[in-house]
Parts: sequence; structure tokens; C-alpha cells
Amino acid sequence: MKSTYAYILFLVLFASFFSFSQEKELKGYQQELAGSNVIVDMIFIPKGRFVMGSPPNEANRKVDESPTHQVLIDAFWMSKYEVTWELYNLFVNRTIDTVPNKINNPDVKIQVDAIAGATVPYVDMSLGMGTEAGLPVGNVTQHAASAFCKWLSAKTGYFYRLPTEAEWEYAARAGSKTAYHFGDDVADLDDYAWHYKNSDNTYHEVGQKKPNAWGLHDMHGNVAEWTLDQYLPEVYQNRTSTMKNPWEHATTAYPRTVRGGSYDDDAAWLRSAARMPSMEKWKMRDPQFPKSKWWNTDAPFVGFRIVRQASAPAPMEMKKYWNQ
Repeated sequence: MKSTYAYILFLVLFASFFSFSQEKELKGYQQELAGSNVIVDMIFIPKGRFVMGSPPNEANRKVDESPTHQVLIDAFWMSKYEVTWELYNLFVNRTIDTVPNKINNPDVKIQVDAIAGATVPYVDMSLGMGTEAGLPVGNVTQHAASAFCKWLSAKTGYFYRLPTEAEWEYAARAGSKTAYHFGDDVADLDDYAWHYKNSDNTYHEVGQKKPNAWGLHDMHGNVAEWTLDQYLPEVYQNRTSTMKNPWEHATTAYPRTVRGGSYDDDAAWLRSAARMPSMEKWKMRDPQFPKSKWWNTDAPFVGFRIVRQASAPAPMEMKKYWNQ
């Protein structure tokens, strides 16, 4: 009996050690897209535990950020920069679909031509701020951002998606417990973020400000970023114990959760814990009926970045992440 118990204990410890060793070997990488010169830099985010939300003494905190609660997050990769127009337009124009990526043991086995494409915008969706290389995409809906992730997954063979709200905050904090990943002093914000007081009312080329401790740029400001979650203002009140990879699966079009604040926001909205709900008025000037599911017309300040799980989910689970 003792020998059986010892053997089981050995297997458990070996599996834990193997998993730990395997994660230590994971690192960032560059995702190439055959047929283009665009490269997506992916940063490895290790698994860990953090306190989600803001403490009562944090300046400018909102009630939807409380109470704070412990969250466990599995390892994943996150794009170093916000998705740019240059990258997103590969999905809109579909000019590289026929150029195959060299894929070994793909996680995703979907034909690229089976992915629905976004409509070509009928007006300048940057609202004059520009779509040159390096500028973050804006005015895309959460549906469009998720469809882009599905297209990128089919193109590369790796499973890409939007981050959950918990993953986003975990990555933004990068081990910090302060209002911003660099501390609590708003006077330092200009070094790390484009916001209302320093942006000249426009977004800027990604990666111009200092990164956080994990190497992620523009987690505060520039453009706010879509997450997967339904925005539920009181959801933290239901989290009484440690949560693992929480995700509030979206069931209605509005509101969805946006994080990070933008070039058009005051410093309070750029805090790591700050939560923003999406709004129907972001489509106010869209003359179409029904209104476009791909484009907003009044939210150039909202873009996104992507993540890839360390362990790809089952195909049916992938569809849930892509909001199908």
C-alpha cells in the first residue's frame, strides 16, 4: 500500500515538475504571415496569481472595480503591441489568403477561405488620424476583432483570440499592485502612455512609450482594447473565493468590456483596474440599416491586441472564444 502511494506521489511530482520545466522553456516569438512583411511580436506571459480590481484607497477608483479578489491565470502569449492598421488590413483585403504558411502540427485546422471577411469601410474609419504602418487600428467592433483572430488562426495554424478581462489586467499589471504598472504617480504617466493631456487628440504609432515589466507597450492609453467579456458592473461582488481564468461569456451585444483607456481619456481611465463598457452610440453616425457588425463610426479610440493560450483548447471551445 505504501509503495503504491509513493508511486502515485512520484507521478504527481514528476508531472508538476515537467509542466513547470516546460513552461520555463516557453518564450516570446515572432509570428510571420506568409505573403507579407508584417510580423507580430508575441510576449510570453507566465502563469500566476494576482489581485484583480482596485483597493478602497486607490485614487479615482470606480465601484465596478470592487471588491478585490484573488485570480489564478494560466500561461499565454500576448501581442507586444496593439494590432495595427497594416496588420488588420491584411484581414480586410484578404490579399495573402492564398499564400500558405508553413505549419507544423497546427492547433487550428480551418481553411482560410472559410472565414467570413470584414466589409471594406465606406469612409475613413481613422477619422483623419491615419492608417499608416505602425498606427493602431480603431473603430473595429468586438465581433470584427474576434473574426480577425479566427482568420489569423486559420492563416497561421495557431489559436489566437482576444484576451479575457482577467488576462488583460494580469498582463497590464505585470506583477504590480499599483494604479498603473509603473506606480501610483500620475506625473510619470507621460513616459508610458498617450492620454488626453499629451496626445494632441490622436492616436500614435505603437511602441513609442516605455513598456511594462513584461515588455508590453501601450497597455495604458493610445487606444483602449477589447476584451472577450460581457461588461457586468457588479460581477466582482459574486467572486468570493479564488477564481481560475474567469471569463464572463458574452450573451448580448452590449455592453462588452474595454480596457486600458485611450488617447482621448483622462488618466483615471488608464489605470490597470479601470473598466469601460461599450456603447451603442459608438455607431451613431452609421447610416446603414442594420448598422455594420464590422465597423464602429464613432469609436476610433477603441482597438485591440491578441493572445494565444499556452495550451490550445478543443475545436468546440475555440468557437466559443471566437463568439460563434
